[in-house]
Amino acid sequence: MSGKAVGIVLILCATVAGAVLYYLQIYGFYRAVADDGAAVTLVSTETGAPESLRYADFSAIDADSSPIRYRACFTTDVPLATLKNAYVAMSDQAPRNAPNWFDCFDAETIAAELASGTAATFLGHKNIAYGVDRIVAVTRDGRGFVWHELNGCGEKAFDGTVIGEDCPERPETGPNQWSSLCQNC
Repeated sequence: MSGKAVGIVLILCATVAGAVLYYLQIYGFYRAVADDGAAVTLVSTETGAPESLRYADFSAIDADSSPIRYRACFTTDVPLATLKNAYVAMSDQAPRNAPNWFDCFDAETIAAELASGTAATFLGHKNIAYGVDRIVAVTRDGRGFVWHELNGCGEKAFDGTVIGEDCPERPETGPNQWSSLCQNC
């Protein structure tokens, strides 16, 4: 076989592999999340427990390949001032990017609203998966966004440092659990 033919075969293989990897990362692993009527929760400042938030127009995606791929959008008629008084606020939270095809979730726009003060972030659920918290952002006009973020225990588990006594016991196996995703965590 000539060098030109080998080169063409290598280029074709690399192109097909690249296309498959692109598809899997952007589309293949994601699935739609069904609305169970209690999909949006906020942690109460009084009880410390998650409470359902009144919402509509819910749309969400998730992937089993990582506990931080969850993204959701919704609307609520609960005023932002009411939420700030009743639920645990989070500071310095920036949303993670979502796939371009999930167009209700624009991380740059959400981050700009958070920076300008027209939106606020709240703790939606502590340790929704080991070392991962659910973050909820709500804007003044009632648009809401949800994503998952590593908490202190998750960051330690991921980078391999000693987790310590402040963190809960890490589960051995299970869906969306770190132990099934990381060999040395």
